[in-house]
Parts: sequence; C-alpha cells; structure tokens
Amino acid sequence: MKDKLRKFIFQELLFVADPEQFRDDQDLLEAGLDSMGIMRLIMFIESEFGVTLPDEEIEPDNVQSFDALERWILRHRQ
Repeated sequence: MKDKLRKFIFQELLFVADPEQFRDDQDLLEAGLDSMGIMRLIMFIESEFGVTLPDEEIEPDNVQSFDALERWILRHRQ
C-alpha cells in the first residue's frame, strides 16, 4: 500500500530531491502537499484501494505522513 502511495505522491504531487530518503513518518504537508494535492490523493486512494474516505475526516492528522495515510485507509477498508 505504501509503495503505491509513494509512487503516486512522488510522481504526481510532490518533488523531493531523493524520494528514497523520505521516511514514512515524515511530514508530507511540510514537504509541500497542498489542498489540491490532497484532493487528488484522496481520489487516487478511493479508486486504487476501493475505499470511501469521509470528507469530515480530511484533516492534517490523516494526511500528514505515509504512516497516517495507511492508518486512515485501513480504518475504512471493508
């Protein structure tokens, strides 16, 4: 799951000099993930992983890192 997230984020949403060095607990928001990127990311997650992420849960704690994204997705997986 994290590999797919990493690939999408680093190919489509964020430029970091060395994606391999970006840890799963590092702050994606500080790295430049903005509101438009978050919306694109949510659409990708819903399509790729077959989950629905509630709008009211779109908050920094759920999108701040790869670890947080994984926890959020797993909570909504069926």
